Amino acid sequence: MQRITQMNVVPDILPTIDPTVSVDLSFGRRDVQPGEFVDSRVSEIPATLEIQPYNKGERLVTIAIVNPDVPNVSKDGFDYRCHFLASNIKISPTQTKVFLRTLSEQTQVLLPWLPAYTQKGAPYSRMSIFVLEQDGEVDVSAGRDRYQARGFILRSFVDKFRLKPVGVNLYRSQYDEGTAGVMQRAGIPGHNVEFKRMKIEPLPYKKIPGSRYR
Repeated sequence: MQRITQMNVVPDILPTIDPTVSVDLSFGRRDVQPGEFVDSRVSEIPATLEIQPYNKGERLVTIAIVNPDVPNVSKDGFDYRCHFLASNIKISPTQTKVFLRTLSEQTQVLLPWLPAYTQKGAPYSRMSIFVLEQDGEVDVSAGRDRYQARGFILRSFVDKFRLKPVGVNLYRSQYDEGTAGVMQRAGIPGHNVEFKRMKIEPLPYKKIPGSRYR
């Protein structure tokens, strides 16, 4: 939570969270520490989560991975993009492992895995992972038609389906030598786009009259 608050994941994506489950992240055999930079080729494959509840009983959760740092040139700001969204995932104190690649496309996955990518020249992206406890099943087919990756607002989704944030984690993405290849393989346009800082012209120099120094 120190990393989450330090990097403003809360309140940038959700206003508050009071975690009641721990969320550990790995890609293949590589365990990822909260806030760690992950090579784009490593995070190209769907992640595995270890979600550990501390209260007895089974429950259904939704998992959302959201990037709040997508450059929007037209408004000189940033947009949100959802890189994965799935619901109706059953967890319990003894059923903690969630392999995102094996979840059902028919009954669980609303938005499939989109590899993390940050284009050249853009600031790093905070890939934020939220675990949200459900109050009953989510209608995946209806949600799939309604939500898109670009412009996804997690707050609205939480309100719509009455979800309770119970867990969070974070890794970071930055441009690296594998980014262009990852984008091409995933069919993502813009692999050759480079963001550049606007050059700020200095104010015109105005000579001070010499009389002021006499």
